[in-house]
Amino acid sequence: MSVADGLQALRRLNADDLGFAQIDHHRAWRQAMPEVVYCEGKTVEQAAAILLRQAAVSTGPLLGTRANPALYDRIGHQGYDFEYVEEARLVVLRRGVPAPVGQVLAVSAGTADGPVLREAEVTAELMGAKVERLVDVGVAGLHRLLGHLDALYAARVVIVAAGMDGALPSVVAGLVDAPVIALPTSVGYGASLHGISALLTMLNSCAAGIGVVNIDNGFGAGYLAALINRGGVE
Repeated sequence: MSVADGLQALRRLNADDLGFAQIDHHRAWRQAMPEVVYCEGKTVEQAAAILLRQAAVSTGPLLGTRANPALYDRIGHQGYDFEYVEEARLVVLRRGVPAPVGQVLAVSAGTADGPVLREAEVTAELMGAKVERLVDVGVAGLHRLLGHLDALYAARVVIVAAGMDGALPSVVAGLVDAPVIALPTSVGYGASLHGISALLTMLNSCAAGIGVVNIDNGFGAGYLAALINRGGVE
Protein backbone atom coordinates (compact mmCIF):
# COMPACT_ATOMS: atom_id res chain seq x y z
CA MET A 1 0.00 0.00 0.00
CA SER A 2 1.05 3.60 -0.31
CA VAL A 3 2.48 5.56 2.60
CA ALA A 4 -0.70 7.65 2.73
CA ASP A 5 -2.91 4.55 2.87
CA GLY A 6 -0.68 3.05 5.54
CA LEU A 7 -0.93 6.15 7.70
CA GLN A 8 -4.69 6.22 7.29
CA ALA A 9 -4.90 2.57 8.36
CA LEU A 10 -2.80 3.30 11.44
CA ARG A 11 -5.05 6.22 12.35
CA ARG A 12 -8.10 3.97 12.18
CA LEU A 13 -6.37 1.47 14.46
CA ASN A 14 -5.57 3.97 17.20
CA ALA A 15 -7.48 3.58 20.47
CA ASP A 16 -11.18 4.37 20.20
CA ASP A 17 -12.61 6.51 22.99
CA LEU A 18 -16.20 5.42 23.51
CA GLY A 19 -16.61 7.61 26.58
CA PHE A 20 -16.80 4.64 28.96
CA ALA A 21 -13.96 2.61 27.36
CA GLN A 22 -10.87 3.11 25.23
CA ILE A 23 -10.40 0.21 22.83
CA ASP A 24 -6.82 -0.82 22.11
CA HIS A 25 -6.98 -1.82 18.44
CA HIS A 26 -3.21 -2.34 18.28
CA ARG A 27 -3.33 -5.19 20.81
CA ALA A 28 -3.35 -7.87 18.12
CA TRP A 29 -0.22 -6.43 16.54
CA ARG A 30 1.63 -6.46 19.85
CA GLN A 31 0.31 -9.59 21.50
CA ALA A 32 -1.11 -11.88 18.81
CA MET A 33 -4.76 -11.46 19.84
CA PRO A 34 -7.15 -8.50 19.90
CA GLU A 35 -8.10 -6.97 23.23
CA VAL A 36 -10.32 -9.36 25.17
CA VAL A 37 -13.43 -7.88 26.77
CA TYR A 38 -14.13 -8.77 30.41
CA CYS A 39 -17.90 -8.38 30.40
CA GLU A 40 -18.75 -8.88 34.06
CA GLY A 41 -19.34 -5.52 35.73
CA LYS A 42 -20.18 -3.82 32.44
CA THR A 43 -23.72 -3.21 31.30
CA VAL A 44 -24.95 -5.18 28.32
CA GLU A 45 -24.92 -1.99 26.27
CA GLN A 46 -21.31 -1.21 27.18
CA ALA A 47 -20.00 -4.68 26.45
CA ALA A 48 -21.98 -4.86 23.21
CA ALA A 49 -20.68 -1.48 22.02
CA ILE A 50 -17.07 -2.53 22.63
CA LEU A 51 -17.42 -5.90 20.89
CA LEU A 52 -19.28 -4.49 17.90
CA ARG A 53 -16.73 -1.72 17.47
CA GLN A 54 -13.94 -4.30 17.62
CA ALA A 55 -15.76 -6.41 15.04
CA ALA A 56 -16.00 -3.42 12.71
CA VAL A 57 -12.28 -2.62 12.91
CA SER A 58 -10.51 -5.90 13.59
CA THR A 59 -10.12 -8.79 11.16
CA GLY A 60 -9.16 -11.39 13.76
CA PRO A 61 -11.01 -13.45 16.35
CA LEU A 62 -12.77 -11.72 19.24
CA LEU A 63 -13.51 -12.87 22.75
CA GLY A 64 -15.74 -11.61 25.55
CA THR A 65 -15.31 -13.36 28.90
CA ARG A 66 -17.82 -13.69 31.77
CA ALA A 67 -20.57 -12.89 29.31
CA ASN A 68 -24.27 -13.60 29.81
CA PRO A 69 -26.95 -14.67 27.31
CA ALA A 70 -28.41 -11.15 27.25
CA LEU A 71 -25.19 -9.85 25.73
CA TYR A 72 -25.23 -12.51 23.04
CA ASP A 73 -28.88 -11.68 22.29
CA ARG A 74 -27.82 -8.06 21.86
CA ILE A 75 -24.95 -8.70 19.40
CA GLY A 76 -25.83 -12.05 17.85
CA HIS A 77 -27.81 -10.55 14.97
CA GLN A 78 -25.70 -7.53 14.10
CA GLY A 79 -24.12 -8.96 10.94
CA TYR A 80 -21.29 -10.86 12.64
CA ASP A 81 -21.09 -14.58 13.39
CA PHE A 82 -20.79 -14.33 17.16
CA GLU A 83 -21.47 -17.49 19.13
CA TYR A 84 -22.17 -18.05 22.81
CA VAL A 85 -20.25 -20.78 24.64
CA GLU A 86 -22.67 -21.24 27.51
CA GLU A 87 -20.55 -23.55 29.67
CA ALA A 88 -17.65 -21.10 29.74
CA ARG A 89 -19.76 -17.89 29.60
CA LEU A 90 -17.91 -16.69 26.51
CA VAL A 91 -18.96 -14.63 23.51
CA VAL A 92 -16.76 -15.64 20.59
CA LEU A 93 -16.19 -14.50 17.03
CA ARG A 94 -14.14 -17.19 15.28
CA ARG A 95 -12.85 -15.04 12.45
CA GLY A 96 -9.30 -15.24 11.13
CA VAL A 97 -8.34 -17.97 13.58
CA PRO A 98 -4.89 -19.37 12.69
CA ALA A 99 -4.59 -22.99 11.64
CA PRO A 100 -4.09 -25.09 14.79
CA VAL A 101 -0.51 -26.06 15.59
CA GLY A 102 1.37 -27.75 18.42
CA GLN A 103 -0.41 -29.56 21.22
CA VAL A 104 -2.05 -28.11 24.32
CA LEU A 105 -3.55 -30.65 26.68
CA ALA A 106 -6.37 -29.29 28.86
CA VAL A 107 -6.97 -31.44 31.94
CA SER A 108 -9.63 -31.18 34.65
CA ALA A 109 -9.63 -32.90 38.01
CA GLY A 110 -13.42 -33.10 38.10
CA THR A 111 -16.44 -32.42 35.93
CA ALA A 112 -17.25 -29.37 38.07
CA ASP A 113 -13.98 -27.78 36.95
CA GLY A 114 -15.20 -27.99 33.34
CA PRO A 115 -16.49 -24.43 32.84
CA VAL A 116 -13.18 -22.86 33.87
CA LEU A 117 -11.21 -25.34 31.78
CA ARG A 118 -13.48 -24.68 28.80
CA GLU A 119 -12.66 -20.97 29.00
CA ALA A 120 -8.98 -21.89 28.79
CA GLU A 121 -9.55 -24.23 25.85
CA VAL A 122 -11.47 -21.72 23.74
CA THR A 123 -8.90 -19.00 24.43
CA ALA A 124 -6.01 -21.22 23.33
CA GLU A 125 -7.93 -22.34 20.23
CA LEU A 126 -8.60 -18.74 19.16
CA MET A 127 -4.85 -18.13 19.34
CA GLY A 128 -4.10 -21.00 16.99
CA ALA A 129 -3.31 -23.82 19.39
CA LYS A 130 -4.36 -27.39 18.78
CA VAL A 131 -6.15 -28.36 21.98
CA GLU A 132 -7.00 -31.80 23.32
CA ARG A 133 -9.02 -32.26 26.50
CA LEU A 134 -8.85 -34.83 29.27
CA VAL A 135 -11.56 -34.50 31.91
CA ASP A 136 -12.44 -35.93 35.33
CA VAL A 137 -9.05 -37.51 36.07
CA GLY A 138 -8.46 -36.18 39.59
CA VAL A 139 -6.38 -37.75 42.33
CA ALA A 140 -9.38 -39.49 43.92
CA GLY A 141 -9.06 -42.03 41.09
CA LEU A 142 -5.51 -41.69 39.86
CA HIS A 143 -5.75 -44.68 37.53
CA ARG A 144 -7.95 -42.51 35.27
CA LEU A 145 -5.02 -40.17 34.63
CA LEU A 146 -2.46 -42.94 34.19
CA GLY A 147 -4.57 -44.42 31.43
CA HIS A 148 -3.73 -41.36 29.26
CA LEU A 149 0.04 -41.17 29.51
CA ASP A 150 0.47 -40.97 25.72
CA ALA A 151 -1.57 -37.76 25.60
CA LEU A 152 0.39 -36.31 28.53
CA TYR A 153 3.75 -37.11 26.94
CA ALA A 154 2.70 -35.64 23.57
CA ALA A 155 1.71 -32.22 24.94
CA ARG A 156 3.87 -29.12 24.52
CA VAL A 157 2.11 -27.55 27.50
CA VAL A 158 -0.51 -28.87 29.93
CA ILE A 159 -3.27 -26.86 31.60
CA VAL A 160 -4.54 -28.53 34.77
CA ALA A 161 -7.73 -27.19 36.36
CA ALA A 162 -8.54 -28.37 39.86
CA GLY A 163 -10.52 -27.26 42.88
CA MET A 164 -10.89 -28.97 46.25
CA ASP A 165 -7.33 -29.82 47.40
CA GLY A 166 -5.77 -28.71 44.08
CA ALA A 167 -3.32 -31.64 44.02
CA LEU A 168 -3.58 -32.73 40.39
CA PRO A 169 -1.08 -30.24 38.84
CA SER A 170 1.68 -31.58 41.09
CA VAL A 171 0.95 -35.13 39.94
CA VAL A 172 0.93 -34.15 36.28
CA ALA A 173 4.11 -32.09 36.57
CA GLY A 174 5.84 -35.11 38.07
CA LEU A 175 5.04 -37.13 34.95
CA VAL A 176 5.80 -34.80 32.02
CA ASP A 177 8.70 -32.75 30.68
CA ALA A 178 6.41 -29.96 29.41
CA PRO A 179 5.40 -26.79 31.30
CA VAL A 180 2.30 -27.20 33.45
CA ILE A 181 -0.10 -24.30 33.98
CA ALA A 182 -1.98 -24.85 37.23
CA LEU A 183 -5.48 -23.40 37.15
CA PRO A 184 -7.17 -23.32 40.58
CA THR A 185 -10.95 -23.31 40.57
CA SER A 186 -13.41 -22.21 43.22
CA VAL A 187 -14.96 -25.68 43.34
CA GLY A 188 -15.15 -27.23 46.81
CA TYR A 189 -16.71 -27.22 50.26
CA GLY A 190 -16.31 -24.52 52.91
CA ALA A 191 -12.66 -24.97 53.87
CA SER A 192 -11.65 -24.75 50.23
CA LEU A 193 -12.29 -21.01 50.69
CA HIS A 194 -13.61 -20.51 47.16
CA GLY A 195 -10.38 -21.75 45.57
CA ILE A 196 -7.79 -20.31 47.94
CA SER A 197 -6.95 -23.79 49.24
CA ALA A 198 -6.30 -25.06 45.71
CA LEU A 199 -4.31 -21.92 44.87
CA LEU A 200 -2.02 -22.32 47.88
CA THR A 201 -1.51 -26.02 47.17
CA MET A 202 -0.45 -25.22 43.61
CA LEU A 203 1.86 -22.42 44.72
CA ASN A 204 3.48 -24.80 47.21
CA SER A 205 3.93 -27.67 44.78
CA CYS A 206 7.14 -29.66 45.15
CA ALA A 207 7.06 -30.60 41.45
CA ALA A 208 9.15 -28.49 39.07
CA GLY A 209 7.89 -26.74 35.96
CA ILE A 210 4.58 -25.42 37.31
CA GLY A 211 3.23 -21.90 36.85
CA VAL A 212 0.01 -20.83 38.60
CA VAL A 213 -2.68 -18.44 37.40
CA ASN A 214 -5.43 -16.81 39.44
CA ILE A 215 -8.52 -18.61 40.73
CA ASP A 216 -11.00 -19.40 37.93
CA ASN A 217 -8.82 -17.51 35.40
CA GLY A 218 -9.32 -19.86 32.48
CA PHE A 219 -8.62 -17.04 30.04
CA GLY A 220 -5.21 -16.37 31.57
CA ALA A 221 -4.31 -20.06 31.52
CA GLY A 222 -5.37 -20.50 27.90
CA TYR A 223 -3.56 -17.38 26.73
CA LEU A 224 -0.30 -18.39 28.42
CA ALA A 225 -0.60 -21.94 27.12
CA ALA A 226 -1.03 -20.69 23.56
CA LEU A 227 2.07 -18.50 23.82
CA ILE A 228 4.16 -21.37 25.16
CA ASN A 229 2.76 -23.72 22.53
CA ARG A 230 3.51 -21.30 19.70
CA GLY A 231 7.06 -20.79 20.92
CA GLY A 232 7.70 -24.52 20.72
CA VAL A 233 6.48 -24.95 17.16
CA GLU A 234 9.21 -25.16 14.53
